[in-house]
Amino acid sequence: MFDIGFTELVAIGVVALIVIGPERLPKVARTAGHLYGRLQRYVSTVKSDIGREIQLDELRRAGQSFKESVESAASGVEQQATVVDDFLRNEANNVTQAVTAGVASVKAISAAEPTAQPSESEHEHAQQQSLPLDEPDQNAGNTAPAATHTASGEDSDKSA
Repeated sequence: MFDIGFTELVAIGVVALIVIGPERLPKVARTAGHLYGRLQRYVSTVKSDIGREIQLDELRRAGQSFKESVESAASGVEQQATVVDDFLRNEANNVTQAVTAGVASVKAISAAEPTAQPSESEHEHAQQQSLPLDEPDQNAGNTAPAATHTASGEDSDKSA
């Protein structure tokens, strides 16, 4: 703290001995030592408090930046979920419209020609033309015979 050398301490001690006297000098030196110790503890306490406040402030900043990054990520996820949800709703509507159009075309064909039954290949061709899909149906072979059975089953019920 202070730059005091040995010779300066000796000079202070001699002056204190002359001014205070030999009877009270040990008591004054002891009291000065206690006060100096208290001062050192107080200074170290203040330093540690300041250090803790600085660390706490850094932690608050880090916590705030973490919170902002989490909120940003959550916002991005919500936006992506909304986009996916809208896409799935549009696709579901497209599928519903395609199925409705397919059913209507099958009913129209069966109503126009109640006695004649279309062959399986004609029915598949009509069903594929009425479906407005962006990509070819990968399950066309699996679903077309089932639809043909249903349509021919309805025709056989109507004719019977």
